[in-house]
Amino acid sequence: MPNRKLRAGEGVRSATGGAIALGLCGAVALASGCDKVMELLGVGDASAPTTGATESTAPVVDGTGPKIVPGPGTLPECFAPWSKDTKFLQWPARRPPFRLALVNGYVGNAWRIQMVKTAKAFAKDPAVAPLIKEFKVVSTGTNLDAQLAAIEDFIRQGFDGIVTLAVSPRGFDHVIELANKRNVLIVPFDGILDTDRVLEVNEDQASMGRQWGEFIDKQLGGKGKVLEVRGLKGNSTERDRHQAFRSVLGAKEKRYAIVEVVGSWDDAKAQRAVAQALAGHHKFDAMMVQGGSTGAMRALIEAGHKPIPVATEAENGARKLIAKWASQGAKGLSLGDSPGLAAIAIKATLEGLRGKVLPQKISVPIPAADDATLKDGENYYSKLSDNFFTPNEFPPCGVNVSSVEIMNESEADLK
Repeated sequence: MPNRKLRAGEGVRSATGGAIALGLCGAVALASGCDKVMELLGVGDASAPTTGATESTAPVVDGTGPKIVPGPGTLPECFAPWSKDTKFLQWPARRPPFRLALVNGYVGNAWRIQMVKTAKAFAKDPAVAPLIKEFKVVSTGTNLDAQLAAIEDFIRQGFDGIVTLAVSPRGFDHVIELANKRNVLIVPFDGILDTDRVLEVNEDQASMGRQWGEFIDKQLGGKGKVLEVRGLKGNSTERDRHQAFRSVLGAKEKRYAIVEVVGSWDDAKAQRAVAQALAGHHKFDAMMVQGGSTGAMRALIEAGHKPIPVATEAENGARKLIAKWASQGAKGLSLGDSPGLAAIAIKATLEGLRGKVLPQKISVPIPAADDATLKDGENYYSKLSDNFFTPNEFPPCGVNVSSVEIMNESEADLK
């Protein structure tokens, strides 16, 4: 019998009876693999009818995943295709309620915490809850193998859909193949994958980087010293924003000196990074900060730095400071990468499981505000926490989770 290397996650199972199958998978290197062992022991696998909508409690073992079909898709006002070349996908229709899981990676900053809370609150929405039989949440950290293991575990337990904020844009081939075999939807959002084999939900992160760059270039007129505060390294969102931002400021005939620090999308880390940059460089003409914007701006204030043009994320605290600086003539642009993307990913998963046609890559508009359009109580909130991310409601998608509902949830795993 040939040896077979165990893939990420095959040593992690939680379903009853799975331990027996796992023992055989680990001790006996069967040529047919662990899937066959699980099937023979009756752990989690059962053949599903091939026509009509099937019960979600009957996972298939011989599926092929989605079909490429003609558009347009369902609810185009919510699920807009990324471009005119975006293909459309359709999975076999099943009847709700469904078993869903959110597999997050890193949970160590305000955006991730709010994202998890938003997902939990949306799953309880009266219009959504009847479609969900079970909802689990797990945050696995920045380790790719841990995230893949968690996704594989949920697939083998018979979950119908898994939304995930991927810690890496690559490395998901095995779990995608396993999900397709069982017609499970994997839906990455925000931190997406470098593949067109799964449904994806995102804002145009490259567009966000370009807009930040264009804003600073307009303010400085082609030259100056700019502080760039980068996000969490290794993430596709961080990469796409950075590259697009640099493409604007690094264009021919531009004369910018760019100082780069890492804030990891975290207020405390961004504040320290900016303070250290100021200690060495003393002054800057503008600043772009991917996340942790409130902390980055506080570092400027605490150092006695004069107000400068800032291009930031949409943290409530950053928008408060931009509004305050506007009275001194300073300019600011705040673009929102909304934690509500998690809710839209859940909604897309529910539509896909019911056989609705969807764009392979769904484009969500980027909420924006600047020093001229900021209005208390409308796009920032003086009475709410600085760490609250302002854009969370997407009426065309039926995503209307209130700040109170979000803040009442916990970021802890939901097991």
